[in-house]
Parts: sequence; C-alpha cells; structure tokens
Amino acid sequence: MHRRFLNVTVFAAGMTTLAIELSASRLLGNVFGTSNIVWANIIGLILVYLAAGYFIGGRWADHSPYPNTFYRLIAWGAFTAGLVPMGARPVLLNAAKAVERLDSAVMVGSFFAVLILFSIPVTLLGCVSPFAIRLAITDTSQAGRISGRIYAISTMGSILGTFLPVLWLIPSIGTARTFLVFSLGLLAVALLGLGLENWRSAVKHLWMPILLLFLAVVTLPGPVKATEGQIYEKESAYNYIQVVEDKRSGTRYLLLNEGQGIHSVYAPDLEVTYGTWDYFLVAPFFNTPPVSLNSVERLGLVGLAAGTIAKQYTQVFGPIPIDGWEIDPEIVATGQMLFSMNEPNLNVIVADGRWGLSHSQYLYSVIGVDAYRLPYIPWQLTTQEFFIEVYNHLKPDGVMVINVGRTPDDRRLIDAMVGTVGSVFSSVHVVDVPNTFNTILYGTVQPSRPENLVANQLLLESEGASLALLDSIERAIENLQPTPDSDIVFTDDWSPIERLTNAMAIQFILGGELEILR
Repeated sequence: MHRRFLNVTVFAAGMTTLAIELSASRLLGNVFGTSNIVWANIIGLILVYLAAGYFIGGRWADHSPYPNTFYRLIAWGAFTAGLVPMGARPVLLNAAKAVERLDSAVMVGSFFAVLILFSIPVTLLGCVSPFAIRLAITDTSQAGRISGRIYAISTMGSILGTFLPVLWLIPSIGTARTFLVFSLGLLAVALLGLGLENWRSAVKHLWMPILLLFLAVVTLPGPVKATEGQIYEKESAYNYIQVVEDKRSGTRYLLLNEGQGIHSVYAPDLEVTYGTWDYFLVAPFFNTPPVSLNSVERLGLVGLAAGTIAKQYTQVFGPIPIDGWEIDPEIVATGQMLFSMNEPNLNVIVADGRWGLSHSQYLYSVIGVDAYRLPYIPWQLTTQEFFIEVYNHLKPDGVMVINVGRTPDDRRLIDAMVGTVGSVFSSVHVVDVPNTFNTILYGTVQPSRPENLVANQLLLESEGASLALLDSIERAIENLQPTPDSDIVFTDDWSPIERLTNAMAIQFILGGELEILR
C-alpha cells in the first residue's frame, strides 16, 4: 500500500510542478505580456529551481530516508506554491501601473520579484523524484527499473498538469485559484501520506490548508488589475481580456494581456477612431481609378478581435459579406456582449486565421490582417507562403492590408515585411499611423501607384461618400511613406520575427522613452 501511494504522490507532484510553470506564465503574462523574453525567463528560472531541487533532494534523501520527511517536504512545497499568487498580487498590481507608464526599473524589479516567489515551492517539488527513488529502492539490482518507473509516472502527471490549467481551470476559475486548486490537491496527498505513517504528524499540519483557504478568501476577491475605467475582465485559454470605458465619452476599449495595445474600440455613434482601424478602409482605393464604393464585394479579416473594422466596413460600404477569423472564443463573446458585434452580414469564425483563410471557399475584395499578440505579429502570418495564400483568395482587383509594428527609430520590421509582401504582390504601399507604433502595409494584386488615392478621393467626394471614409483617405495621403527597397523574404522555414521584435522592444524600453503610443 505504501509503495502504491508513493506512485500516486509522484504523479501528483509531477502534475503540480508543470501546472505551476504554466500558471506562472499566465500570472506574469497578465501584466508583462507573453513575449518570448517573458517565457524564456520563466522557463529558465524554473529549470534552475528544479535543478537545485534534484541536487538537494538526492542529498536530503540519503541523509533522512524516511517517508515522514518525504511527505513533510511535499506538504511545504504545496503550501508555499499556494502562497505564490497571494504574495504576488500586490507586486503585480504595482507592476501593472509601471507597465502602463513603461517604468522599466519597476517593471524588471517586479518581474523578478514574482519569479523569486517560485524558488521555494519549485525547488521543494524538484526534490520529490530523487527522494521517491531513494524510498522505492530496496534492491539495488532493480535501481534502473525503479528509477525509470518513477520518472515515467512523474512525466505522466506533468502531461496532465500541462493541459488541465490551460484548457480548463484558468478559463473557468482564473489563474490565482488554479494555483490554489493544485496546491490544495497536492497538500491533501501529502497529508494523507503523512497519515499513513503517523496520523499525529498529519494532524499537526492541518493548519496549512486552513491558512491557505483563509488567505484566499481575504486576498483573492477583486479584479486582477485595477485599471481606471475597467468594466469587465476575463481570463481565457489564450488571453487576459479587459474592457475599459471612458466615462466621459462612453467609448469602450478592448485590452489584452499587458494592456499596452488597444485591439478594438466602440461607441454607439463612433464613425472615425483616429486609430489603425480607419486605415483599413483605405485599402481598395490604391487601385487604379475609378474605384467606387460598390467595388468592395466581400471582406476577410484575419484577427477579428471585437469587430471594429467589420463595423466600419459595414457603415461605409453597406452590408457586404464579411468573414472574420478570431482564435479566442472569449474575445468573440466579449465583442458580442460589450462592443455590439452583431452585424447580420458578419460571419464570425472561431479559428486560427491562417488555417481559416486557407479553408475559405470565397474570393475577397479586401483581406485585412490585424492579429497582433503584442509585441509580435504571429510569425506564421508574416511569411511568403501566407501571403501567397492571401493572394490566391483575392479578386483580380483585390488588396491586402496588414498592421505592422515599429518604434520611432527602428523600421527594420517594416523593411522586412515590405520585402516579403513585395515578393508576392505587384505593388506595396506604406502608411505610418501618426502617434502610434503602427505602420499599415497595402499589397495590391494589380500594379498601383500612391497617386491613385488622391484621384479616387476626388471621385468619392463627388459621389457623396461618407466623411469617415474621406477623412481616412486624407490621413492616409498625409502619412504616406516611401516604399523601401528590400530583398528580405520571410518564409515558413525562416521568419526571425521574434528576434527583430525583441531587439526593437528592448532598445525602446531601455532607451528611456516613457511615452506610450498606441
């Protein structure tokens, strides 16, 4: 019975260790984002803690090879794991304010302060496997078989710990309570193991779950962030979702994860956003004039978010069919609930944008790509193969428009994207969105010139086009940039988008530029 329960304990510890690692990424990602830099630091330090645990656990097991020691060690590991989100909460709330104003010193300090909180529980959990092997070996001739079984059982638990938090618990109960569930579960296993050895020792440790539950009741209620004007928040399998509202104007904004980017905007009477969304309206008018409003027959959107672009196209071009791909169903639900994303001509498709577009049976007048996961464009949406897929789904006079990031002094990503888009499309045009980190690229199937915008603007004025469209075209003309010469071509085999973006972000933050441009 003791040997079987040892296997159960190893399984539970392996499950909890991976669950903590993945939950740590969400705990930090809500404030610091989900960039490769964040992931690398989380994984790197977790591995350091585990390595320390393997070393300490082996020596500890040789010094005190007793089940009581083993289960007390696990109990403390589980207890301290449950304390992490509660101890991190005040640090993260302060860090969220630092991220809003790009205070790099506080950001970095807060980030590593939270990661240090994981040092004790993860190190203790790293002790489990070598300690369990020491307890399980009674015959050295079976050491290899027993070691293999222990690590196999631990790995099976880790597999469950990989999927449970991401696919079920975090979207259902949130990140902090997910920590608590795994902590209390492993603590129950540890106390039961102690009870099998010495029930008095188990009773002495009952204060641990009681204290955890008390602290959870006291500290966990309330929003994950205290952003001014916040009216809604939700943790999904993909994102931390926020909606904030400007009480004076009634305008709502969709924020994701660290909240640095505005992904959608809505107000009942909003026609012009003066943001990146307006520039998507301009796309068809790069074609050779005359281009009328009736020339736009169908729109595809890779990265629907809460439907700002779809709403604007419906207002300007009428109820044309729109297919919008959005990978996160909770963002779709948020759009329908708080952003009036209920246009009858909008076909919402919950799927990865590239996969969804490749399976579409339609040809489009315009395909818009706005699928930022700040600070990155997903690499699979930056390659020559993807743009060939887009090209093949456009009408003969079709246009692709994509939102690309930059900083005031670094346009390397723009240059690379121009080269890649230009390897597929006949013409590429570049428009900077003023007072933002965004540049809009347009790729036209037919050869086109920037002067076409001016000619089409004059024709639209004579036709009585909406002021929203005319204003957007006027701003696009004012912010046209020379199309750079570039022979860089990203492919599915080589797309160093993360390296470029990391370099831009680090250079910008460490350069002391504190003004946030959206």
